[in-house]
Amino acid sequence: MAEALGGSSNIPNPRLTTAYSQWSSGSWGALITGNILIDRHYLGGPADVCIDSPAHFESNLSAWKSYADAAQADGTPTIVQICHAGRQSPLGAGTRGMMAKNLAPSAVPVNIGDGWIASGARSVLFGTPREMTKEEIEDVVERFVVAAKGVEKAGFMGVEIHAAHGYLLSTFLTPNTNLRNDEYGGTPEKRTRIVIDIINRIRDAIPQPFCIGIKLNSVDASSSSLEDSLTQIRLLASTGIDFLEISGGSYEDPRMVGASIHAPSESTKSREAYFLDYAEHVRKEFPELLLMVTGGFRTRVGMRDAVRKGACDLVGIGRPALVEPRLPVRLLDEKVPDEEATLVLKSVPPGLLGKWVPVKVLGAGIEMQHWYKQMALMGQGKPTIAP
Repeated sequence: MAEALGGSSNIPNPRLTTAYSQWSSGSWGALITGNILIDRHYLGGPADVCIDSPAHFESNLSAWKSYADAAQADGTPTIVQICHAGRQSPLGAGTRGMMAKNLAPSAVPVNIGDGWIASGARSVLFGTPREMTKEEIEDVVERFVVAAKGVEKAGFMGVEIHAAHGYLLSTFLTPNTNLRNDEYGGTPEKRTRIVIDIINRIRDAIPQPFCIGIKLNSVDASSSSLEDSLTQIRLLASTGIDFLEISGGSYEDPRMVGASIHAPSESTKSREAYFLDYAEHVRKEFPELLLMVTGGFRTRVGMRDAVRKGACDLVGIGRPALVEPRLPVRLLDEKVPDEEATLVLKSVPPGLLGKWVPVKVLGAGIEMQHWYKQMALMGQGKPTIAP
């Protein structure tokens, strides 16, 4: 989850450390931070935390160390999620000029709906990105390395490379948004190259036990894209990644906030997590790969079943952690019966505007704004509110 607590300076601050100090005492197996951006020109939101350059990081090193100390105060290892927003960097988020285009592997705009309202909203929010040059691709790779070296110096335990949710690396991986015919596109292997380069360069710079994980989007387990996806995971696994997180969604299909435009499969309806169907395919192909699934888990029974049946090794929790920062204490307490070891959340009502305006991202935006407000309350040390 993106915290939106970086303020106008886009660096860790007391609000961020206050929020993470609450999670650090919650008996979580590990914490993964929200998006830490790697280029201040292209933020996902104006208040994102960012490592823009070695100089930018070094000048704020004490703030970063305070952040790491707060998150790990009770011994909970914390991993930093590093990300480039790509074509999903909205207008006004970042230091680029008003007329500067977003970066993407190809000039494919974000599809946030049909009709003139959606088209106008897309033009204002995101515009049409421009195809990156090879020099810009190399710059992005180096920025990921700079960010990883920075968080390691601050005292964090590792990084998770965000290649999901429609952000830059995600758009390289899929042929829907990567139309290139050079060494970065045209085949599943070439579309994976930028991510492979990032992983290898980080590992060359920072040896184990520093953790390197990756977050990928789920694909339809019955579609032709499954084979391509498994090919890409095989390449990623060959680099020695420490874990793979499966999530899903983007601004075009906001499944990451439970607002998908696609109906869930029958097997998904019968279980909690959104992405277990795909995870089971991955587990079958890569039994040794440490696998995490995030999205939809709400009960002890659902989490336990997913792990015991081998669909995943780790369970990712997002929004429930905002409502109850010490949720694992209750989930792991054997004295609490299964029917009480749960935290079911309602969706945020879309309101009249969300019902009538045909823009995909609007419903997701309303949902996300609720959780941004809860994050702000956590940053003030105040109780949060479930929808």
